Amino acid sequence: MDLKQRLKHFAAAAGFGFYYFDELTSTNDEARDPRYEAGDVILAERQSRGRGQKGNRWSSESGVNLTFSVILCPGFLPAERQFRLLQSVALAVADTLDAFDVPARIKWPNDIYAGDRKAVGMLIENDLSNGCIARSIAGIGINVNQTEFDPSLPNPTSLARERGQSFDRGAVFETFYRKMSSRFAMLECGEEQQLAQDYLERMYGLDERRIYIDGRSGKRFEGVIRHVLPSGELEVEHADGSLHRYLFKEIEYVIESV
Repeated sequence: MDLKQRLKHFAAAAGFGFYYFDELTSTNDEARDPRYEAGDVILAERQSRGRGQKGNRWSSESGVNLTFSVILCPGFLPAERQFRLLQSVALAVADTLDAFDVPARIKWPNDIYAGDRKAVGMLIENDLSNGCIARSIAGIGINVNQTEFDPSLPNPTSLARERGQSFDRGAVFETFYRKMSSRFAMLECGEEQQLAQDYLERMYGLDERRIYIDGRSGKRFEGVIRHVLPSGELEVEHADGSLHRYLFKEIEYVIESV
């Protein structure tokens, strides 16, 4: 059974809509169509304009990876706590990699790393209504069986590259969807503190002395990640012992090519 048929059967049994495309500009673009409902998944084998964080392009080899978007509708979640949604999605992906014996870490805010290499990228886009998140599109790209990458990409990897074997993409997706359902249920039940603790424990670089670039000044500095605030701000201890908080794009990791 091919990927399309397998996941259609899985979706029917699980009670969500699954929409398969050979090619799209990006699955997040397609997911904006209001016909898609909570829990639905849009998957494309190729994206001509796949997007990542910071406006970067997401590049993925056709037919060997998983590039998809999930529709989430956390109308119970106030906009000021939207970082909790990001945490739940990032944890679901990390849980998925762990299930296939690929130890995963979350590089703040939501890239998933295996060692010092990026295995998964995400782009989460929220629509707000009456102060809450009415609808969210979680775009996810999991490098599954790709082993050769564009040399211009910084430190990419895949499940296959980490384990030295190929994987069943259907099994990887099904595992993700179950993990996502579990983490979303935690969020819905108010288990935000547990999500926050799980996220912190999985953070790439936590309590490690590393080099960073201050996105505001462009200067390099040595620091240690100590915490992530409920707002999503990253708290970093500088060499002089002072604590500084950074929003997304205000700090950059310096990771040597490996």
